[in-house]
Amino acid sequence: MKQKNTTILLATLSALGTGAWAVASEEIRNTHHEQQSVAVTIYNENLALVKDLRKVKLKQGLNSLALRDVSAQIRPETALLRSISHIGSLTTLEQNFDFDLLTPQKLLEKYVGKTVSIIKTNSVTGEENIEKATVLSANNGVVLKIGNRIETGIPGRIVYDDVPENLRDRPTLVTQLNNNAPAEHTVELSYLTGGLSWKADYVAELSPKENSIDLSGWVTLTNTSGASYQNAKLQLVAGDVNRVRPEMRLGSLRSVKSDVLESAASAPMAEESLLEYHLYSLNRPTTIAENQTKQVALLSASNVPARKELVLQGSNYYYTSSYGDLGQKMKVGVFVEFDNKESAKLGMPLPKGVMRMYKKDNQGNAQFVGEDNIDHTPKNEKVRLKLGEAFDVTADKKQTDFKTLPRPSKGNRTYESAYEIVLKNAKKEAVIVTVKEPIPAEWKILNESHHSNKATSNTAIWKITIPAEGKTTLSYRVQIKY
Repeated sequence: MKQKNTTILLATLSALGTGAWAVASEEIRNTHHEQQSVAVTIYNENLALVKDLRKVKLKQGLNSLALRDVSAQIRPETALLRSISHIGSLTTLEQNFDFDLLTPQKLLEKYVGKTVSIIKTNSVTGEENIEKATVLSANNGVVLKIGNRIETGIPGRIVYDDVPENLRDRPTLVTQLNNNAPAEHTVELSYLTGGLSWKADYVAELSPKENSIDLSGWVTLTNTSGASYQNAKLQLVAGDVNRVRPEMRLGSLRSVKSDVLESAASAPMAEESLLEYHLYSLNRPTTIAENQTKQVALLSASNVPARKELVLQGSNYYYTSSYGDLGQKMKVGVFVEFDNKESAKLGMPLPKGVMRMYKKDNQGNAQFVGEDNIDHTPKNEKVRLKLGEAFDVTADKKQTDFKTLPRPSKGNRTYESAYEIVLKNAKKEAVIVTVKEPIPAEWKILNESHHSNKATSNTAIWKITIPAEGKTTLSYRVQIKY
């Protein structure tokens, strides 16, 4: 069937002859003014799917359709044009993406070897004099041949006879179509493009008792694609979509203006599963202007139960050698975690992004207290943020004993070592510090001043309470076997 259709098409073109191509070259220009709707689906890494619905009147036979106002970073090999109103009536024979945009420099470059007019104005009389010139070069300046002389620079205004055919003022996709249904068509142009990206940002406010947070999620959109998308249906895909690399990227990065349009009271986005990803849909149309960054609300939740944890993280290198002093005034990490589940007033899959934490001071002013990246977080998973290091809680650590035990007949190496950790608290209230020690190989605690838990095969954890403006000493002895 495919071979038969190809034969018919070739026969049609042969019968129509060159005159038909001449008719087709009478370009039908179609702009955003004929646009009926546009839908944009944006992925995480500078990739978007655009579906552009337009009205266009097409003649019987061959048509040259110039679709203007497409993305300057379109991937032409992904472009698909089809008629929605007259299904199966259009056959695409050829398509060209003209991204060489009209500028004074580009226009000059296109006229190298051609004749232009130079208009000079007499500064005294105001009289204009016109001379013909040949453009010899437009590389790092202009070289002109005027009569029998060669001149550099632009001695006056340059007048061009016409704009070259392949030089456009806007990015344009030109398609050569064969149409068997002469009428006004509703066509859909779909394509993948670069220059459109999104990321999630979260703002969390920690309660005075540090046991809950108020959470707001935002989607930040950035458009440097070289086109605007008016009243677009917006959808976002969260997840790591596989792409073939490397890819050719057309266009250049442009300056971006900020346009924060939405308020925290905006309705959150609807979410649904899509294959192994998650799709977020805005429930109203929005305009994504060229060279613009804007934000729309993703989610909002109040009084989400949260937990603050102070953690002293150890290392495994000092369990097989003698070290003595291991550190003074060691930093204690500050972490906040919460559960992404409905019972905690959340339960929406969270796209990866940056979460920033604030807390109000005694005057009621919200102060920034730290930020951390979160990965894509499914429903019912835990979110854990490191906010920084504690100021008033420190630790001194030392190795108090180390010895290598005699090898048994099997030849295993066995070590025994003892440690002392002095935890200090300068706050006016008691705190609890989690001490995490990664212990290598096969190990066992011989004795300890505080009870420990074996969290994993290589981690021992102690929960140590430190009194207000006081200190607590943790000591333990461990044996490890290789």
